[in-house]
Formats: sequence, structure tokens, C-alpha cells
Amino acid sequence: MIYLIKFAYSFVLPPGIFVILLLGMVVWLWKSSRRPAIVLLAVSLLLYLSMTSVVSDLLIGSLERQYTQPSAVEGDVIVILGGGATSGTPDLDGQGNMSGPAANRLLAAARLYRQTGLPVIFSGGQVYADSGNEADIARRQLIGLGIPAEDILPENRSLNTEQNAVNTAALMQEHGFSRPVLVTSAFHMPRSMVQFEHAGLTPQPFPVDYQASRPMSLYFNKFTPSAGAVSTTGLALKEYLGLVAAKLLP
Repeated sequence: MIYLIKFAYSFVLPPGIFVILLLGMVVWLWKSSRRPAIVLLAVSLLLYLSMTSVVSDLLIGSLERQYTQPSAVEGDVIVILGGGATSGTPDLDGQGNMSGPAANRLLAAARLYRQTGLPVIFSGGQVYADSGNEADIARRQLIGLGIPAEDILPENRSLNTEQNAVNTAALMQEHGFSRPVLVTSAFHMPRSMVQFEHAGLTPQPFPVDYQASRPMSLYFNKFTPSAGAVSTTGLALKEYLGLVAAKLLP
């Protein structure tokens, strides 16, 4: 009964309700003009597929499997890439919080620091007027997690992955580091590696923050539309587009 309710909700609430409305328009158009109806049906099916976790998991999973997490760390500095932060939101020791993937990256890097004792560079600035400065927030939170302030080097000017790489390379050169251990979300790692190589660095990839389970299971609710699947599909497509652009426009 629980899964039946979940199935019903997926087509009553957004985004599933829009698929139902579009299919209703297909039926309505079919009576008068079949060619537009067929085009609308094709668009509706593509939209529906993008809303399912079976498609979103396949897309994001193919990115996540390109690099494996190493069993041993080989580097002289941990580099964490930002991925979003809020400003003005309450935290235990101040204001501003890392969001979603960025929080997972931060937590993984803090645990990695405890294993290795390597200094930490966090790269990420304030992308929008109402978002937090990622490196500044991360520094406060890393200190709150027990990492000494002298072991944290914030790089708080970067607005995208390309700038992450360029600004991190400059900061590493300034402090005498040459072998970065790159910590970012597994889906973001392929594009990040390309950008860091363009910046003259050869990092050891340490992917974290996995979105797709392994192995992937198939069950009925994998084929129902959900807002989470739409978000994951969009995230994966953004990474594919960015990866192509990074390779074609070094």
C-alpha cells in the first residue's frame, strides 16, 4: 500500500502532474491535427524519462564511475572544491551554511584530514549576491570540526571550476605545495580533473558525495516521476556539457 500511495502521489504532484496534462493535450490534439500531437507526445515522453530515477541514476552514475576512490592518499595538500552555500542562515558558531554536495565534500575532507594530517585548501567564493562565501564559511566549519586554523587555506574568489583550478594552482605555488589530493563530488570529478590539468596540476582524485547507489536496482517506483530525479538529470547534463566545453575550449 505504501508504494501504491507513492506511485499515485508522483502523478498528482509536480512534476508528474505536468506529464499527465501534456498527455491530455496530446489526446485533445490527436482529433484535429496528428502531426503536432505526435511531436508533443515525443516531447512528453522525453520529459517523463528525464523525471525518472532510472534515467537520472544512469546519467549521474556514468560520471561517478569514471574515477575510483583511492585506498591510500598520495599528496601534500587536500584541495576541496565548493558547491554552494547559503548566507545569513544560523549555524552553531556563526551564520552561513554549506549546502548539499558542498557539505558532503567538506565532511569527507575533514575525515581525510584526521587520517592524513595534510593541510586543507578550500576553493570557492560568493557566486551570487544572496549566496554565502563558500571558503569563508568552510573555514569556520572546519575549525568547528577540530581542524587547526593554521592548517586551513581558504581560496575565496573562485566562481566556477575553471577558476577553482587556476586560483588553487596559484595558492599552492605560493605555499610550496605540488601534489594536491582533489576532493569533490564523484559526478563533478571528471570535469574538475580536466580543469586542474589545464592549470598545470596533476591531482590525485578523491571522489566523494555519490548520488547513485551501486549496484543499481530496478523496481516499479524507479519509473515514476520525481522532483529529485529531475534535479539529478539536470545536474548530470550540466556536467556532461561542462566536460565537453572544458575539453574543446582549454
